[in-house]
Amino acid sequence: MKNTKLRHFINLSEIESTDLKQIITNAHILKNDLNSSTNEYSKLASKKSIAMMFEKPSTRTRVSFEVAINQLGASSLFLPAGETQLGRGETVSDTAHVLSRYVNAIIIRSSNHTDLIEFANNATIPVINGLSDLNHPCQIMADIMTFEEKIGSIQGKKIAWCGDGNNVANTWIEASDKFNFELHLACPDDLQPSVSITEAAKKKNGKIFLTSIPEKAIENADCVITDTWASMGDKNTERKKQLLQPFQVNNDLMKIASPNAIFMHCLPAHRGEEVTEEVIDGQQSVIWDEAENRLHVQKAIIAWCMGMKV
Repeated sequence: MKNTKLRHFINLSEIESTDLKQIITNAHILKNDLNSSTNEYSKLASKKSIAMMFEKPSTRTRVSFEVAINQLGASSLFLPAGETQLGRGETVSDTAHVLSRYVNAIIIRSSNHTDLIEFANNATIPVINGLSDLNHPCQIMADIMTFEEKIGSIQGKKIAWCGDGNNVANTWIEASDKFNFELHLACPDDLQPSVSITEAAKKKNGKIFLTSIPEKAIENADCVITDTWASMGDKNTERKKQLLQPFQVNNDLMKIASPNAIFMHCLPAHRGEEVTEEVIDGQQSVIWDEAENRLHVQKAIIAWCMGMKV
C-alpha cells in the first residue's frame, strides 16, 4: 500500500506555500546554527542513511547535498546511476522498492522527469529532486533564500529571467504564485518555458509575464537571473547560442534594472556568453552566497521531508 504521508520534494507546485516558506525559515536557522557554539542540529538525522542517485555530472548539487547530509549527522551514499543495476536494465520501480528497504531518503538527479516521478510513486521513502530536465526546485529555494537575505521579502518584488526557458525558468514559474512575486521572463520565441507549467501557475494567480525583449523584462527588476545557454544533453547547441545572443546579461541591461538589483546565476557559468565578466564579478552579483545557500536550504528540505523538527 502506498504511504500517503510521504513528503517528497519534487515540484514546488505540489507543496503548500506555508511549507515552502517554513523550509526557508528553517534554512536560516540551520545556517546560523552551523556557526554557533552549540550546533544543536548536528545530530538531527543521526543514524539515518540518505542516498544520492545521479545520472548527470555535478559539482554544487552533489557537494552541497553530501555536506548537508553529514552536517545533519546522517550518512551519505553516492550512487552513479550508470554503476547500479539501472544501467543494466533493472526497472525504476524495482530499484525504488529495493532502495526503500536500505536507506531513509534519496536524492535523484535525473535526465528524465518521468523516471523521477515513477521512482517516487514506487518508493516508501522521501524522494528529493536534485535536478531533472523539467525543473530544479532546490536551486530556486536557495535563490529565494539569498534574495531575502540581500533585499528582504520576495513578496511583491519583480524578478526578471533572461535567456533559455529551461528547467530553472520552469521552477521560477512554479515559485511565482507560491511566494507571490512578479516574474518577467525574456526568452526567444523558440525557447519558451513549459506551456503547461506556465498555464497552471497563471490559473493559480501567478503574476507571470512573457516577452522576447530583454529590456522589457529587466526594467526596474529587483533581481536579474540567467543560466547557461547549453545545458547537459542539449542538442544543436550552436543554434541555441545564436538565438540567445541578444539575451546576454551585460552592464547595459543591469543599468535599467532597479538601482539595488542583484544578479543571480545557478552556475556553472560560461563567462562571455550568457553573462559578461563585468556583471558576474560585479558588485550586484550574489552568486557565491547563492551557491552557499544550496547547502543550508537543502538541510532544511531534508529535515522537512523526513519530518524532523527545526
